[in-house]
Amino acid sequence: METKTCGDQRIVLHNVSWETYERLMQERSESRVPRFAYDRGVLEIMSPSPKHVRANRRMAQLVLAVCEVWELDAEDFGSTTYKREDVERGFEPDSCFYIENEPLVRDKDRLDLDVDPPPDLVIEIDVTSFSMNKLPLYASIDVPEVWRYEDAEIEILLLDGGSYRKSPESKCLSGIGAGTLTDLMRKSKILRRTEWLKQIREAAREARG
Repeated sequence: METKTCGDQRIVLHNVSWETYERLMQERSESRVPRFAYDRGVLEIMSPSPKHVRANRRMAQLVLAVCEVWELDAEDFGSTTYKREDVERGFEPDSCFYIENEPLVRDKDRLDLDVDPPPDLVIEIDVTSFSMNKLPLYASIDVPEVWRYEDAEIEILLLDGGSYRKSPESKCLSGIGAGTLTDLMRKSKILRRTEWLKQIREAAREARG
């Protein structure tokens, strides 16, 4: 067992069966804490710190504000559980969004990856640098785009041939670049929320021309 307690509370367990992983999720019931990530026998159990939660909520607000300006219907599925027993992988993202595929999940209370699409965008907050590498988990269900927040920087990652490559610009929100996202997240720490949201909307309008 490996334990990391820098900010987020994380425990990493090895040689954990899929059955144990599913049992732990059932015992947790409808609670979203702690969160689980499972990769072929390795289980990460994580309770996010206030710093983690705050960054995650700001990122989610940013996405939804851009979609509002662009008049895009976006569905925030938060930390919904995604899992595939056939590849023995499962995860619960910090946030995830359906944008292009929003019409396909609009009336869904539960998702089934056998029939439902993966989220168009996953947000990953890494404020400790001790977390499990979750990119293979996202790739296992074909998540096309990931925004990773680490050390006050945002990295845009696009799925390409089964793995992720760094991109200067978003694909699902075309016109929004990593530099703009990073700048807006930094401003979120110093501006009043109303002023910050105003700047997001201005940046969104500029990106559209």
